[in-house]
Amino acid sequence: MATHNTRADSLSLLLFTLRSGKLMAINLLKVSEIIPCPPLTKLPESHPHVKGVATLRGNSLSVIDLSRAIGEQPLQDPQGGCLIVTDISRSKQGLHVQAVSKIVHCLSTDIKPPPYGSGSKSFITGVTRVDNTLVQVLDIEKVIHGISPPTHEVISNELSADDAAVLAATNILVVDDSQVALQQSVHTLRSLGIECHTARSAKDAINTLLELQGTDQEINVVVSDIEMSEMDGFAFTRTLRETPDFKHLYVLLHTSLDSAMNSEKARLAGANAVLTKFSSPELTDCLIVAARAVAA
Repeated sequence: MATHNTRADSLSLLLFTLRSGKLMAINLLKVSEIIPCPPLTKLPESHPHVKGVATLRGNSLSVIDLSRAIGEQPLQDPQGGCLIVTDISRSKQGLHVQAVSKIVHCLSTDIKPPPYGSGSKSFITGVTRVDNTLVQVLDIEKVIHGISPPTHEVISNELSADDAAVLAATNILVVDDSQVALQQSVHTLRSLGIECHTARSAKDAINTLLELQGTDQEINVVVSDIEMSEMDGFAFTRTLRETPDFKHLYVLLHTSLDSAMNSEKARLAGANAVLTKFSSPELTDCLIVAARAVAA
């Protein structure tokens, strides 16, 4: 199966620096605004990586000391710098950084996986080059998870016998380049009594689909992240739809971005549904819909 002609999607990255001066990036769609660092109120017994709470237009905003959270040297001026306010996975938080550099536009194919050996402690999901300078793409979900791990809702005993049966008969592949996000989805499935296959990239996912084709574990439902390096979820979905053996697969795109923002693009790519991370009950409901669709 050829995938080299897959159309790449464009994306915008916000470049910023910490004390070391090396360039880091975050998907601009995850950023709601950039502001000077405001006065912070330190909360007792808060996580050591949380600098404090800011008040933004009457709403409280937790401010993360990004340098500390990813094991870098503290900023030269702890009171200076600026905040990148992110809006992902249904919550807002401020990232305290040294400085914001610029916005650059690139293709999803320009974002490469982290170098082999980066290890489980790495807080990057990809790397790219801007003006011949290496830029690391921040795994913001991992940063947030380290500070505020999600509470896992107990949902298995809420399933009807029919729902449990239809899910048990479904073979699911979960694709996500964030280890944290992947584990969240796998945990939800296991709480439903379901084992699934996983992949950390679209390329690995295609290999898994090929390996399992014709076996009793042949995949019929794919749950894929959108913001992945090399081939994002939209391009991955289009590739599946353009491949006769895989065009029938049920595809749920699972994103840390607002799903309303992505719904039309997901539809045009050929996805069956799109969901914002992370809600175990909502993911469960979407999987039941998917399982019933492929069983029909």
